[in-house]
Amino acid sequence: MPIDSPAPRLRNVDRWGAVSQLFHWLIVVGILAMAIIGLTMVEMPSSPDKVRMFALHKSIGLTILALVTLRLLWRLYAGTPPAIPTVPRWQHRIANVSHIGLYVLLFAMPISGWVMNSASGFPLWWFGLFRVPALVGRDRDLHELTETVHETLFWLLILLVLVHAGAAFYHHLFQRDATLARMLPRGWLPAPSADEDVRHG
Repeated sequence: MPIDSPAPRLRNVDRWGAVSQLFHWLIVVGILAMAIIGLTMVEMPSSPDKVRMFALHKSIGLTILALVTLRLLWRLYAGTPPAIPTVPRWQHRIANVSHIGLYVLLFAMPISGWVMNSASGFPLWWFGLFRVPALVGRDRDLHELTETVHETLFWLLILLVLVHAGAAFYHHLFQRDATLARMLPRGWLPAPSADEDVRHG
């Protein structure tokens, strides 16, 4: 099933379903937390607090990886809302490309961090509850490479997230369509569409 093909039994008239919205905003919160923690911890002097910040950063990264995986699986199962008729086709195409880019980066970022941690030889724990297996053996050169890749992917992700958010606000404020409103619970944001949501996902 194509990534943007809605499953008939869960087809939505004008907005994303509750499960899709929940995954979306949990991932947004995770990205914000990762950005704040990541930029803060690199400036901290060596200390137990810095170690705890790194551990939290890694745990949130693994959580985002799990959420993105579940979000993609749910999207493939439940489908997506039909395209908004008033939005030009070229904008739909750009949006699809940006969504694919976001998924690629949201997978690549935590995986690169996982590989980097594995190559460093340090154990990786998820919130101190259980140990996550290493993806590779200890390797100094690989650690340095993935550190550079991880940082580059971070800035690319931030850039694409800002473009994505900016486009949503542009559609709401200037094009006056439901692009932003349909990723929010009904009634949270006025939208021009009067269609009723029949999705139960």
